[in-house]
Amino acid sequence: MKQELNHYSNTSTQVEHEIKVRNRRMIDITGVKEVDSFDNEEFLLETVQGYLMIRGENLQIKTLDVAQGRVEIKGKLVDFSYLDDHNHNQTKSFFGKLFK
Repeated sequence: MKQELNHYSNTSTQVEHEIKVRNRRMIDITGVKEVDSFDNEEFLLETVQGYLMIRGENLQIKTLDVAQGRVEIKGKLVDFSYLDDHNHNQTKSFFGKLFK
């Protein structure tokens, strides 16, 4: 019984992950562990819920708060999606090839 309580308390203290989009011009993301790569058209973020790919035009980091796990990106948002583990491996190999 004690293990179940400890397991429950650990899940209740997990970091929240939220995405707020304002007028397709600003995206605020919490629960970010790491910014893996970015340019003005694409961001790859590791979040507590998995890898998140953000695509758009003229994308720029407006706020990066590592301690709070918060990233705010401005620019025109076109698409965002979570990558499954098998897709992440393909993404890693793509970036691996790119930076060789």
